[in-house]
Amino acid sequence: MRSIFSAAAAAGVLAAGAALAQPGDATLGAKVFAQNCAACHQASGQGIKGAFPALAGDPFVLGDPKTVAYVPLHGRGGMPNFSEDLSDAEIAAVLTYVRSSWGNHAPPVEVATVAAVRGATDGPPKEKSVLPGH
Repeated sequence: MRSIFSAAAAAGVLAAGAALAQPGDATLGAKVFAQNCAACHQASGQGIKGAFPALAGDPFVLGDPKTVAYVPLHGRGGMPNFSEDLSDAEIAAVLTYVRSSWGNHAPPVEVATVAAVRGATDGPPKEKSVLPGH
């Protein structure tokens, strides 16, 4: 009987932990960034001048979440499209991580926002880019 209770208690703790873990949580965002973004944008978010834009302090990154979500989903300039490689939750997490790292202070990106942008067929949201060459 004790093992049944222990298993049930463990399952409850795991379920509670999963419910509390948000897709935009910093751990998931940092992991996705390290695996998919840091090689170009650098772990410091400073990018490589003339090749890969800095994300730290960039007004575009801090702007409209829909416009920001469009880039990893559809690519832009030299940035690849990650729509087949990353889930909506992973993209929301990495964008939230970027928008709150290296001195950036922008609201999180919701999974629903990423899902809506993923399904958009009318091109990027209409916002003038502040990034040179993008």
